[in-house]
Amino acid sequence: MTSVEKEISGGRFVRQSNHFTGRITASGADGLPAGPGRYRLLVSYACPWAHRTLIVRRLLGLEEVIGVGVVDPIRDERGWRFPEPDPVTGARFLSELYLATDPSFEGRYTVPCVWDAVTGRLVTNDFPAITIMMETEFTAYHAAGAPDLYPEALRPEIDELNELVYQTVNNGVYKAGFATAQEPYDEAVEALFGTLDLLEERLSGRRYLFGDRLTEADVRLYPTLARFDPVYYSHFKCNLRRLADYPNLWGYARDLYSLPAFRETTNFDHIKRHYYVTQRNVNPSGVVPRGPLISWDEPHGRERLASP
Repeated sequence: MTSVEKEISGGRFVRQSNHFTGRITASGADGLPAGPGRYRLLVSYACPWAHRTLIVRRLLGLEEVIGVGVVDPIRDERGWRFPEPDPVTGARFLSELYLATDPSFEGRYTVPCVWDAVTGRLVTNDFPAITIMMETEFTAYHAAGAPDLYPEALRPEIDELNELVYQTVNNGVYKAGFATAQEPYDEAVEALFGTLDLLEERLSGRRYLFGDRLTEADVRLYPTLARFDPVYYSHFKCNLRRLADYPNLWGYARDLYSLPAFRETTNFDHIKRHYYVTQRNVNPSGVVPRGPLISWDEPHGRERLASP
């Protein structure tokens, strides 16, 4: 049984819970103080959950504060593999770090996760919390002029939108792609495109999800949009409409892609090879499609929505 098949219940995909939930704080109250050189972010360019952490790390200017290790996009039964032994942790497989932290761990070895050089253990693989920690606990190390991605006054609204987007879009594509029965597939697809329709309308009069400022909500939505036409439309059978069929969402995605933090962390080669080669339960042949032939560099015209 594959790791994905273990997460199927009644034909529905049920994502495993995050096992490590340590919290890095500015005060270091839990023995994990925010600071430079101590933590290593372990990611795959292919993974949307990891992608968001790379975007935030770059937006906030934390590249010299939080190190990064990148695994190979092709994963086998041993899990994520580093192309060469990771120079900081010494690991060849991510599983080594999971089992060194908890020898009894059973489940998928997931990215992103954060490793602590002081204790030699994983702190967290709780992907929703990692970007929030970078935004709120590492403020002393943010670059001058870095955006406030999680402004306190907007947090309830951001959290509410993030929950909808997570359930129906970010994780919704997986619910559709890994469904093994018609009803859960139909439910997932209907919820996915219902939310995309709502977001298309929301973005008709504002540049970003919360007006003319980038927030955590934009960072969470973008990785799914970046993978939509190259992967999810065909590989996960999310084919009612393409992203390119949504004028506002498609322009919005290209607007974000024009920013270095988004562009330079978007690796379409890793994305396509991971999904089509690794997920043989969905694509048994492992053949990687050539398309789609779309340009992310076309003018997006979203500047007109910025405040004068």
